[in-house]
Amino acid sequence: MPDSGDNAAAHAALRAAWDAMLLDLTRARDAIDDPRLYPPPPTDRNLAEGYRYLLGFLYSAIERAFGDPRFPTIRRAISPVDKATIDNADALYLAAPIDGNLTYRVTGRAQDHRHWRGDSPAPSGRTAPQYVIFEATTAWAGDTGQLAELSPTVRTNTGTLDSSKLQVNADGTFEILLAPEAPEGYAGNFIRSKGFVRSAGMAHTAQYLIIRELFHDWEREDALDLQITCVASEGRHPRPLDAESAACQIRRVGEMVENQMRFWNEFYAVVLETYGDMNGDGERFMPRNDLNAPNFASIQTGGGQTTNLYAGGVFELGDNDALVIEVRIPVRPAYSGFHLSNLWGESLDYANHLTSLSAHQAEPGADGAVRFVVAHRDPGVPNWLDTTGLPEGFMALRWTYPTKPDRLPTVKVTKVAFDAIRQHVPADVRTVPAAERREQIRIRQAHVQRRFRQY
Repeated sequence: MPDSGDNAAAHAALRAAWDAMLLDLTRARDAIDDPRLYPPPPTDRNLAEGYRYLLGFLYSAIERAFGDPRFPTIRRAISPVDKATIDNADALYLAAPIDGNLTYRVTGRAQDHRHWRGDSPAPSGRTAPQYVIFEATTAWAGDTGQLAELSPTVRTNTGTLDSSKLQVNADGTFEILLAPEAPEGYAGNFIRSKGFVRSAGMAHTAQYLIIRELFHDWEREDALDLQITCVASEGRHPRPLDAESAACQIRRVGEMVENQMRFWNEFYAVVLETYGDMNGDGERFMPRNDLNAPNFASIQTGGGQTTNLYAGGVFELGDNDALVIEVRIPVRPAYSGFHLSNLWGESLDYANHLTSLSAHQAEPGADGAVRFVVAHRDPGVPNWLDTTGLPEGFMALRWTYPTKPDRLPTVKVTKVAFDAIRQHVPADVRTVPAAERREQIRIRQAHVQRRFRQY
């Protein structure tokens, strides 16, 4: 049967949208190897990981483009097949599309969470993540494709709530109201979805709820059970999909993937100065074989978790090189961790390698300092981070402070010969046997399956 006029128009619109998406994906592919788009050096591994990285953005964009803020669901914003932004290996990143003009109810349940109030963790049994934060934000980082979004006039948070302030019932359940304004007399958990930036003289409306669950003890901590409901849509159903809406969503998939690829390439090269001094001050923001001074999260440096303090750098190691990184923390944070990533900003394989360590996993010395060793092979000392053979990649230290501390952590980085590592750590540092390394990996493999299970 021939198409009616309406069906012919729908057919043409959808094909045009599909072709536009494919063109955007091709331009996104260029960001893997076009020198004008600031990609990492074109080694065999960097190129292979670049294509995987591109497909990760496609995986995410399909879900996001078809999301509906009136019928939202909480989905993974980062996953083992969709890593980016120098992600935190200790984190479960979650997100839901919202319309900041509407009212939402977020419900959840946590395992034993006494540590959220500063108490010692439960001595046994299942526990909640070490730290959790909910943030209502106006934009998804990188979606514009332009560094101009690194401004509070483009991207900002309208409201936040973290586990240090979250009101939780005795049975571990909780409820959060997410709305433009709190009802008069309301005293429960609340996140504002509309805000006003005085410096910019403009109002902002949130488009996403971003959730981070940070894990210390990968053997015992479990993710929260979460659900989000748009109050106005509860018990109702969305309109059927039509060709016009689907065409817009298909086009949006391609636009998001291209913009994400271009934004993060330029961000790493120009803002973080990964490959050289870009602003002429004679230094790199992300130094080689060193870490910059700890600095609080800001839009100008890419945003990140609002309660976080960061120190970042790039390791560049030959076969027989290593880094010894001494960290002293005068004020205990709610969470801390050290993580390695490739130059695409993908965290290295943290299920099957020791490419990250949380504060629970790291072993302090007798003097209270934690000494990490970054190396291509096992040096037999505690706190080894495995480069998985990458000659260069990102390093990131994170500390979470719900209240800004009066003293900040200090970091000292020393590049050493691999055979000289023991000369740069205290004499009483123990030797870690191979069986212990295997047990560490076993715990990590089991935890990552739980954290990202699909059923």
